[in-house]
Amino acid sequence: MTEPVLQVAVPVPIRRRFDYLPPRPGWTPPLRPGVRVRVPFGRTSTIGVVVGIASTSAVDAPRLKRVCDVIDAEPLLDPATLKLLTWASDYFQHPIGEVVAGTLPKLLRLGRAPKSERRMRYAASPAGARVFAEGIAGAPVQARLLGLMLDKGGISEAALAAEHRGWRRPLRALIAKGWAEPVQDSPCRARRFDRPILNAEQQRAVDAVEARLEAFSPYVLEGVTSSGKTEVYLRVIEEVVARGRQALVLIPEIGLTPQLLARFQARLSCRVEALHSGLSDGERLSAWTHARNGTADVLVGTRSAVFAPLARPGLFIVDEEHDLSFKQQDGFRYSARDLAVVRARDAGAPIVLGSATPSLEAIDNVRRGRYHHLVLPRRAGGASPPRIDVVDLRSRPFDNGLCDVLIEALEEVTARSEQALLFINRRGYAPRLLCHACGWVADCGRCDAHLVLHHADGRLRCHHCGAERALIAECPECGSGDVRRLGLGTERVAGALESRIEGLRVARMDRDATRRRGALEAVLDRVHAGDVDVVVGTQMLAKGHHFPNVTLVAILDADGGLFGIDFRATERMAQLLLQVAGRAGRGDRPGRVLLQTHHPNHPLLRTLVLDGYRKFCEDTLDERRRARLPPFASFALVRAEALQRDAPQSFLRDAGACASARSHPRVSVLGPAPSPMERRAGRYRAQLLVDAASRVALQRFLPGWIAELEALPSARKVRWSVDVDPQEMV
Repeated sequence: MTEPVLQVAVPVPIRRRFDYLPPRPGWTPPLRPGVRVRVPFGRTSTIGVVVGIASTSAVDAPRLKRVCDVIDAEPLLDPATLKLLTWASDYFQHPIGEVVAGTLPKLLRLGRAPKSERRMRYAASPAGARVFAEGIAGAPVQARLLGLMLDKGGISEAALAAEHRGWRRPLRALIAKGWAEPVQDSPCRARRFDRPILNAEQQRAVDAVEARLEAFSPYVLEGVTSSGKTEVYLRVIEEVVARGRQALVLIPEIGLTPQLLARFQARLSCRVEALHSGLSDGERLSAWTHARNGTADVLVGTRSAVFAPLARPGLFIVDEEHDLSFKQQDGFRYSARDLAVVRARDAGAPIVLGSATPSLEAIDNVRRGRYHHLVLPRRAGGASPPRIDVVDLRSRPFDNGLCDVLIEALEEVTARSEQALLFINRRGYAPRLLCHACGWVADCGRCDAHLVLHHADGRLRCHHCGAERALIAECPECGSGDVRRLGLGTERVAGALESRIEGLRVARMDRDATRRRGALEAVLDRVHAGDVDVVVGTQMLAKGHHFPNVTLVAILDADGGLFGIDFRATERMAQLLLQVAGRAGRGDRPGRVLLQTHHPNHPLLRTLVLDGYRKFCEDTLDERRRARLPPFASFALVRAEALQRDAPQSFLRDAGACASARSHPRVSVLGPAPSPMERRAGRYRAQLLVDAASRVALQRFLPGWIAELEALPSARKVRWSVDVDPQEMV
C-alpha cells in the first residue's frame, strides 16, 4: 500500500480506531496526527481526529474509505495532548473516539475553527467613580460591578461573567448613565496591590516548589482551612509566569470560580482565563484557544479543563484535591486529579495537590515517599482554629433538627451581629411522606427510593431520576388524612429557624435554592453584605467559601455518614465535617463548631475531635491495608443495567465466567450483585467488582477481558460500563 493510512478517532462507543485513506490519490498536503477530518461512517458522516498514521491496515485496501475533508491545515491537538488522551483512553478503558470528542469544546466538534472571540473590557468613568464614592442606592448589582471596575482598573467580559451571571443588563445601564465605558483590552499590565506577608510555613512551601520548577515534582499541600493555601499558589504562579510558562489550576466546583478568578486577576499581571461548563460555547472555545496558543498565562477551570492544551506548561495545581467532583461519574469516567499528575509528569513540571483534608491516596503517596509533604498547620493572619463541641442529642429536647444548645448559640451570635452556618446534607423539606394509619410511604415508581417533599412547590420529587408529582393530603391506600412528614431537609430547617427566632434572616444554599442563573452569586452577595444571619445548606457550604463574619457552624446530623455501605463513607464524612467546620472563625473573631450527634462515642468522631485528621488517616489506612482495600489494591467496577431484572445479572455472570477462564493470579472477580439502589429511572442495575493486587495487574487484565465482554451475546441486552478506580461503589 503506497498511500498513508489515517487512524481516526471517531466519536462512537467502539473501542478502536478506524482506518481511512487521504481524500484522494496523490494527496500532497501534509497530514499529521491532531488534525480534524470529516469521514464517512455508516450512512452518514462525522468529524473525527487523526490520532496516528500507519503504512498498512488490517482492513483490505479495497474496503478502505477515504476521508471526505481535512478540516485543519495544522494539527489542532499537539503531540502532548494526544498522548494524554490516548493514555486516558487506555487506562480508564473508554473508547478513544469518545474520549477525544468529549474533551473538545462543542464548536470544535462541529468543525469550527479554533479562534477567540473579540474581548472587551470596561472601566469606570470619572463620573462613575464620583457616584460610587457617594453611594449607589437601589441598584446593588450595578454598584458591585462598578466597584469591581474601580478595584481592577477595568474588567473583562469573562471576568464579569465569573462575578455575576446576569451582568449584561446592569452593565448596559452603567454605560447608558455614563458611569462605565469600554476600554482597550490590555490584561497583561502591572497592578498595584498589597502582598500579604507570608508566615514561615507558607514561605517554606513556596521555596520548596520554586526550587524544583524545572522538573516533575508532586507536592501535597496540607493546610488547615484558612491557612493561606491560595497565597502559596499565587506566589508560585507568579514565578512560573515570570519564567514564560503557563499554570493550570483545577477547582472542584463552578461556584468557586468567581471568587478565585477575581483574586487571581487582581493579583497577577498576566492573562487569566476561566474554563468551565457555565460559559457559553463561544467563551469556552475562546478560553481553550488562548490556552492552546499561549496567550493565556493562567487557566482556572473545573474537571474537564485538565484536557485543555497548553503551549508552555509549567505548573499544575489541584485545589481541594480530595473532592469527589474531580471524578467523572458517568460516560468517560476519568479522574481529573490523577490525569493532572500524569500531565505534570509528561511535561516535566511540578504539581501541587492542595487540601485541608487530603485524600487517603495522597497521604499514602506521602508515606511511600512518592509525594513531597508541605504542611500549613496554622491559620494565616493569626486567626485561631474553631473550638469543636460535640452535642449529645440523646434525651435532649430536639425540634426540627434544632436543640436548645444550638438555639442559645444562634441567639448569642446574632446579638453580636455575627453570622452562622447550619449544615445538613439533605435538601428539600422532608425525605419521607408516611401514612400514620396504614404505613404507606410515598415511593418513586421508577427508583428504589422515597419521594422527597418540597414544601414551597407543593411537590414530591425523586432526587435520583427527577420524577415528581403533586403533594397529596390523603393516603392513596387507606384514605386517611394523617399523612406525616418525616425527617429533615434544608427547607424545613430554614423554616423552623425563622419560626423559632423572631426577625432572623435566613438564606438557603442548596441545589434547589441556587438552580436559577445567578442565584448562587446572589446568596453569596447577601452573606458578604451582612444581609443574612444564618445560612442553611448542604455540602455546597464546604466548597472553599470564605465568610469572614461567620463565627458559628452547626452540623445538624453528624451521624449521616457514620454507617455508610461504601468503604469510603467514613473518609468522605470526616472530610466533609472538617471542611464545613473550617468555615467558622476565618476572620478576626474566634469560631465555634457544634456537632449534633446521637453517637458521641463513635470512634470516628472521637478521633477527629480529640486527635485530628492526621490520626484519622493513619488509623484508616491501617484498616485498609489489613482489609486489602484501595490504595493497597486496585478496583474496577463493571456496571450493567436493563429494563428487565435478570438481564444485568445474566451478563455479569457471563463476564465473571470469562474472567475465571483467564485465571489471572493477582486478579479476582466478586459478584455479580444488585447495585445498592437496584432500580433507578426504571432500569434494573447490577455490578461486578474486579479486585487486583496492583494497578499494573489490573491494567494487564482489563483490555483482553473487556474485548471478550464486547463479544458476549448477553452484552447486547444491557447497557454496561467499566469504572476504573471507582470512587463510589453504587
